[in-house]
Amino acid sequence: MKTVTGHHFTGIIPARYASTRFPGKPLAIIGNKPMIQLVYERVSTTLENVYVATDDIRIADAVNSFGGKVIMTSPAHKSGTDRCAEAIGKIENETGGRIDIIINIQGDEPFIRPEQIELLLSCFDDENVEIATLIRKVDKNEELNNVNHPKVIISTKGDAIYFSRSVIPFYQSEDEKLWQLKHTYYKHIGIYGYKRDTLLKITALEQGSLELAEGLEQNRWIENGIRIRTAVTPWESIAIDTPPDLEVANKLIRK
Repeated sequence: MKTVTGHHFTGIIPARYASTRFPGKPLAIIGNKPMIQLVYERVSTTLENVYVATDDIRIADAVNSFGGKVIMTSPAHKSGTDRCAEAIGKIENETGGRIDIIINIQGDEPFIRPEQIELLLSCFDDENVEIATLIRKVDKNEELNNVNHPKVIISTKGDAIYFSRSVIPFYQSEDEKLWQLKHTYYKHIGIYGYKRDTLLKITALEQGSLELAEGLEQNRWIENGIRIRTAVTPWESIAIDTPPDLEVANKLIRK
């Protein structure tokens, strides 16, 4: 298990078969391997203790076939965070040990970089951090208005203030073309680290109006007074959400 400043980190990769836009996505072949294997191998270069948490035996069989560790979880979970929360109890029962901090890596990001995971781990050098995530500066030539790329505003300490699919902040007195000259905009990169007890706490919270409005679960945590520390990564996240994304991934893997 990777240890940083005394903490024990465990990586969990939530993976479900039933995706509306891309059923069976974790088993899609990139290069000559299923996507879930590529993610697992990438994460394992940084974290010694890694599990896939799934509700589907086909995914579990695939993970077992390449020698990975897998935990079966309920099909009722609405988010990867909820699936992680169930998985840690099962992992602790199986191993007899206690997990300190969970790193939640999305199962559709086969190009995640070790540097990104290490950056997330470093957030927990601050003992006060309960949840951490990554953000990236929006480049000047990028479209700000893409609702599939949630934006975030942060405090001077680097804690998230709010996440939105809208452009935040909104400059009322400036031409929109000049906004990025006035402010550094940040895009959210969806990898999380949570302290164990915080993870159990946030998954027990009821959905609030901010989460329901934006469709972003992290706003539930902020609405309940839980701070989310952010760290700025220079690297983009490349998620495979649709079959056309898979074609792009196969071109990248061949380079």
